[in-house]
Amino acid sequence: MNSRRTQMVLTAVGMVTLGAMEVYVPSVADTADSTKIIVKEFMFNPTPLTVKVGSTVTWTNMDDEPHTAVSDTGLFKSGGMDTNESFSFKFDKPGTYHYTCTIHPRMVGTIVVQ
Repeated sequence: MNSRRTQMVLTAVGMVTLGAMEVYVPSVADTADSTKIIVKEFMFNPTPLTVKVGSTVTWTNMDDEPHTAVSDTGLFKSGGMDTNESFSFKFDKPGTYHYTCTIHPRMVGTIVVQ
């Protein structure tokens, strides 16, 4: 076999081998959004959530029951969020913020703003 043909065969083998391998590269849509809180199964997730000053946090209700997100200090207060509805709030100052669902008071969460 001449060297040109050998090179072509090896290149083809390499391409077949690479084609058989699964390579996963996450897209922007696949990466976790660090400013989103999912309300599901009567829990806020994640909690605590740590964000940078100036971040806007969005709560999205994925339950079949309505929920709220209300700050213990009154800083923010959502209305009742039905399934797939969201509420957002921008955190301009560092601190630790506790919140609850006023409809289901055992549902609590914390946001740490750095």
